Amino acid sequence: MKRKQEFMLPGLATPISHYCDAVQWGDLLFISGMAPIDANGRVVGDDVVLQARKVFENLKLALDAAGAHFEDVLKVTVFLTNINDRTRINPVRQEYFGDSRPASTLIGVKELAIPGMKVEIEAVVGLHNQRG
Repeated sequence: MKRKQEFMLPGLATPISHYCDAVQWGDLLFISGMAPIDANGRVVGDDVVLQARKVFENLKLALDAAGAHFEDVLKVTVFLTNINDRTRINPVRQEYFGDSRPASTLIGVKELAIPGMKVEIEAVVGLHNQRG
């Protein structure tokens, strides 16, 4: 049985480089940095809250493909072009994670891969407690 499984997710734009949307290795799922883009590769709005909501919806697509849920997320790395936007996106994050609190790293960056992006989030997910 192959231990590595690559995911190219329907509903997400084609990656802009040589990578896939997520990779499962054993009981771990590594989700590439999810961008606030629609299926056509267009950045959704210019408000960080709207963009964060789209990022979490895109993360949900990856979780669903692996049979996982937000409470299975072990670690997230959040990239923001304005570090002060952390307080603006936290309520959106709480909507998706509920009472679950993954380990987290926040990184302020000058810019992201697609012009207009204000936020990007990658995740590591544990799959050993999958529910049917």
